[in-house]
Amino acid sequence: MVSGPGCSSVGGGAFTEHGPFKPNAAGYLVKNDYSWNKEANMIYLESPAGVGFSYSTDSSFYNSVNDTITAHDNLAFLQQWLLKFPQYKNRDLFIAGESYAGHYVPQLAQLIVESESNLSMRAIAIGNPTLEFDTDFNAEGQFYWSHGLISEDTYNFANAACNTSRLRRQAMSRDFSESCKIVAALIHAQVPEQDFDTYDVTADSCLSKAATNVAALKQHSWATIFHPFSSLRSNQAGARRYAQRAEESTDLCIQDEMNKYLNRKDVQQAMHAQLVAISNWTACTHRIKYDESNLENPTIGVVGSLVGSGIRVLVYSGDQDAAIPFIGTRSLVNRLSKQLGLNTTVPYKPWFDDEQQVGGWTQVYGENNKLSYATIRGASHMAPLSSPKRSLTLFAAFLAGKPLAA
Repeated sequence: MVSGPGCSSVGGGAFTEHGPFKPNAAGYLVKNDYSWNKEANMIYLESPAGVGFSYSTDSSFYNSVNDTITAHDNLAFLQQWLLKFPQYKNRDLFIAGESYAGHYVPQLAQLIVESESNLSMRAIAIGNPTLEFDTDFNAEGQFYWSHGLISEDTYNFANAACNTSRLRRQAMSRDFSESCKIVAALIHAQVPEQDFDTYDVTADSCLSKAATNVAALKQHSWATIFHPFSSLRSNQAGARRYAQRAEESTDLCIQDEMNKYLNRKDVQQAMHAQLVAISNWTACTHRIKYDESNLENPTIGVVGSLVGSGIRVLVYSGDQDAAIPFIGTRSLVNRLSKQLGLNTTVPYKPWFDDEQQVGGWTQVYGENNKLSYATIRGASHMAPLSSPKRSLTLFAAFLAGKPLAA
């Protein structure tokens, strides 16, 4: 499950990040050498209903959606899917997601535990996840400052007048105080959104002006939460794209190409997909009215209860993401380990990929890798897109229940 609420796992996950094929500029599918289906059978879940090609037969459903509804619907999907494909009912289940899936994944896993279903859930993995509002979003200002994106004066003024979590809350209410307006203007002057990708601070850009996934995300109702100062001005033209730096080259315009590919009628027919009450497939939908206040509900405690129930948990961060920076996530996981009384079994240290390059840093708590944290060096908010090889290494270790190679 990927970001949102309201963004597509099929588009963002399967056809952009870690599915077996990706579309190219010519409109053909090309093989993804770092597909996660090399390690596991994959299901990409469009959630909640109304995302991507999914839909509800009751159009009023879209008017009031929240975390509780989403979790119950996701569990119902898994149960119905196993009825349709019973040959998989005894397989181990691993649930993974990124960004707002920091809510989706733990809440679904908690329901599975509480329902005493016959699902053989073994572990969850969440990447660059929203776990606790203040910690997640106050880390953004620190990340901007530590990476040289804003000045010392701007950082100090923001901390005194309107820190990043306060700015986020006011973005949700669309009601900015004068001090937060000043902070937003200062940040925007130094980190202009039209020239900068919050999700990958070292990325270059696709210069295409086509309607694309990130452009769709900017226009999405939750864009002002992840880009709080964007609501103070008009949307910018053009598209921001994830770029790969040293690890391996990545098509900067992959998300343009994904958008075009999934809007082809022959592709939709081949996928047995249909557009219901919409004219075009979009990466992020506008029709779902999701309860934004859910973002302030912490899920780090749910993660802790899962660990206590014997569910193994991996939390990871692409370390070039400024939207949900590793600084806050790492702090939350470390704090949770202390609350659970878990000893460090693998001290904080670098892990290495199969070419003996540093893949990131990791720390493990508790016996049998009960709780693990890892960074992916050079990776973005959508880590498997910007760092596919290292992300696949991390995914394989997660499935095997082993620490990353040191």
